[in-house]
Amino acid sequence: MSDPFWTAIAEQHTELQAARTADDVIRILSHDRNPHGPNWDGAAGDAYFAGSGGDRTVNAALHAAGWTTIWAESALYYVKRAPDGSVITYIEGDIYRGDRRTTNSQPAN
Repeated sequence: MSDPFWTAIAEQHTELQAARTADDVIRILSHDRNPHGPNWDGAAGDAYFAGSGGDRTVNAALHAAGWTTIWAESALYYVKRAPDGSVITYIEGDIYRGDRRTTNSQPAN
């Protein structure tokens, strides 16, 4: 029998592969759809990817959906641009609308 938590993460990852906007990502990873439950206190930001410790990544899913990396400090902290031009910042599973990198950060190469 499969684990319902990882089944939910797999479904979110599949949906992310078709995300065309920041709003799509925030809807897909909304706190209401968090596999830990909507009131889980470990999540911040506009949305949260609870599967960040697993094999599937938000970065890989969004890359498959045509997103580009604007900036990255690590695999856990980056800014991506959607095909429609909207932007998200990913920080250790937390998703924020817009570019939230710190002022002393450097652009991606």
